Amino acid sequence: MMRTHCPKRKRDLFLSIGLAVAMLIYAGATRAETGPVTTPAAATAMAAQDAEVLMDHISIVTKGAQSGQTVIFIPGLSSPRAVWDGSWEAVAQDHQVALVQVNGFAGGEPGANLEPGVIDGIVADIAAYIRDNNIEKPAVIGHSMGGLVAMKLAITHPDLIGRILVVDAMPFFGTVMGAPDVASIEPRAAQMRDMMIARYEAVREAAQTPVTSDPGGNLSMTPEGRVKVANWSMQADTRVVAQALYEDMTMDLRDQIGAITMPFTVVYAAGMGEAQAAAIWEPQFAGSQAKMVAIPDSYHFLMLDNREAFLTAMADFLD
Repeated sequence: MMRTHCPKRKRDLFLSIGLAVAMLIYAGATRAETGPVTTPAAATAMAAQDAEVLMDHISIVTKGAQSGQTVIFIPGLSSPRAVWDGSWEAVAQDHQVALVQVNGFAGGEPGANLEPGVIDGIVADIAAYIRDNNIEKPAVIGHSMGGLVAMKLAITHPDLIGRILVVDAMPFFGTVMGAPDVASIEPRAAQMRDMMIARYEAVREAAQTPVTSDPGGNLSMTPEGRVKVANWSMQADTRVVAQALYEDMTMDLRDQIGAITMPFTVVYAAGMGEAQAAAIWEPQFAGSQAKMVAIPDSYHFLMLDNREAFLTAMADFLD
């Protein structure tokens, strides 16, 4: 999968990381049918009970205990904080939970995210939030692009972070597209960014009609999961997604993750089979101290597909 000769099944699965989330904005729009979208009960309760801290690039809602290590959850490309519903509750009794959402996702205003520097801005906002609230060495859990943010936080602010859990994210996205370095992937990344920005108005109009039937794809193993992800994608501001995707594709942390000395766990989807998945994922973190954990029976949104295994891995990470 890491090179052009890899089997198509592997390539299709790992191209879903980030790229397919963005493309679902378009694929989902073409397959949409009229019908209601069900808002998760936990997300509704969260909106009703908790004030939102709005920053330049993100917003944060806190839940859970007032003592114990704080756990910061960061969603991935196009995803709302609701992607963690069913996961954050498992730790909220013993930890304060901070649920991040990128401005421009979930139908929100884009804030500063219409300009370059989205990922670095997210990192800076989370670091400022930790400092401003005197949070002592939080655990950071990030999915997809959020996993890249978690690694960047650990590299640039090792004094602030206690431990990181990276969920189905690699230190260099270009690897899954056969690119050896940033220079070789940048033209494609720029082309995708510009194409998506050009379609902003069309996507915004299409997003008025929710997806109610299975859009297909391999972001989740279930039709319900794929419909949920498609609707999340359609509600994200395409301009923000485009810029964030460009930055995700052109950020290479491979030479820096070896400097992460805090507890560092990577969980990855193993729906293709654990041996095959390990052969792809484990080399990406060579030279680091990352503990690698395969999540069987799952694709990219592994917390939706195999929640029990993910919760077990998360509990082990926080132990």
